[in-house]
Amino acid sequence: MKVLVVEDDHKIGSSIKKGLEQESFAVDLAFDGNDGYGLVSTENYDVIILDLMLPGMNGIEICQKLRQNKIHTPILILTAKGELEDKIMGLNSGADDYLVKPFAFTELLARIKALSRRPKDTFNSVLNHKDLSLNTTNYEVRRAGKNIKLSKKEFALLEYLLRHPNTILSKDQIISNIWDYDADVLPNTLEVYIGYLRKKIDQAFPNKKPLIQTFRGFGYKIGEK
Repeated sequence: MKVLVVEDDHKIGSSIKKGLEQESFAVDLAFDGNDGYGLVSTENYDVIILDLMLPGMNGIEICQKLRQNKIHTPILILTAKGELEDKIMGLNSGADDYLVKPFAFTELLARIKALSRRPKDTFNSVLNHKDLSLNTTNYEVRRAGKNIKLSKKEFALLEYLLRHPNTILSKDQIISNIWDYDADVLPNTLEVYIGYLRKKIDQAFPNKKPLIQTFRGFGYKIGEK
């Protein structure tokens, strides 16, 4: 899952980014409203966490402009302004949820997961393909009834593939959804992680058909040939 955090308080923004990355999310962080809107205009996100009081374009303006431009990414407003009128204004501008500071990170995480499930049924907590399953709640991965231990980046990569079964995904698509916008991703980084996954979910099960397929010049998909 890829999340954008737009928060002018560097300490809060960096803390949210760190916490979500520990949950295997890819996270971009903007400290200015204009920068945040620019990222939404060029990148695809599953959820946007948006402060109201921002330098440049404020949170209300961002919400309104995104909805006017038919960008329907779920938006969670995160702000210290907790009056009922402020909540109504934020929700009426196009936001989907509202969380007042200070907040518990566990509640923020639960709300993000809830928002990510709204647009499509593909955001299930358990993803399955053949005898492979991935649980986004407890981070358990199993094939043929056997537990598989994955790193956080391997987990995020497998989750993205499983959310698009039998679909060829380009390298650019995968990288933009798994790594942060400003991440220093080398040309062969994705190939390396695909190799890690293959060892754990395909090569470790020699009696099973491989699930990760390579389409040279195009990308990868999860699904049998």
